[in-house]
Amino acid sequence: MRALTNWFLTGLVIAGPVGITLYVAWWVVGLVDSFVKPLIPPFYNPDNYLPIHVPGFGLLMGVAAITILGGLAANLVGKSLVQFGERVLAQLPIISSLYRGLKQIFETVVTQNSQSFKQVGLIQYPRPGLWAIVLISTPAKGEIAERVHGEEVLSCFLPTTPNPTSGFLLFVPRTEIKILDMNTEDAAKLIISAGLVAPEYQSETARLAAEHDEKMARELAGETDELADVVGEDAAE
Repeated sequence: MRALTNWFLTGLVIAGPVGITLYVAWWVVGLVDSFVKPLIPPFYNPDNYLPIHVPGFGLLMGVAAITILGGLAANLVGKSLVQFGERVLAQLPIISSLYRGLKQIFETVVTQNSQSFKQVGLIQYPRPGLWAIVLISTPAKGEIAERVHGEEVLSCFLPTTPNPTSGFLLFVPRTEIKILDMNTEDAAKLIISAGLVAPEYQSETARLAAEHDEKMARELAGETDELADVVGEDAAE
């Protein structure tokens, strides 16, 4: 029974994430199709002349429409129209605040630039002896950097568990941060799971690789010495 239980749990670990991922993907495709397909002219909708339902066609049309919209907004005329539309929205009391908030959210999520979190670190928080994970963004700039003299200060985000989107902004001296090898994705998994999903640390792999490199270097040095001896014997003869 213990073996059967272990097999069931192993199968659950494998099938659970796959099933949930496929279900969410199917739900997203159906949701987008329900919004986009009614906007497609009947002649271009394959559901009207094919004997089967074509899932994902609305999603493809939505992606194509958004791509075309982005291409049109990238030129001078498109930028002018976008700026004009934003000025019109700015005159509306409630809609302007909603639009600015949504725009900031989308820019934060979609835009991948140098301000993204690149490193993960450990700091002693909330008191010495307790360690917390922080996401490191950039060195502090402006007045904050000028007010702290003598050492470099980094801008760090201290996320909360289990919701990593909320947290605290901290400015920590570089000397007080232990930089970790894990990436931000592994750190997010660790935070969301409250420490239950810990990323695999490849210290043993790195040690074996270093030993292999050292062994290859010794063998290469030995072959070089043997070749030098042979050359020396030939020269003597």
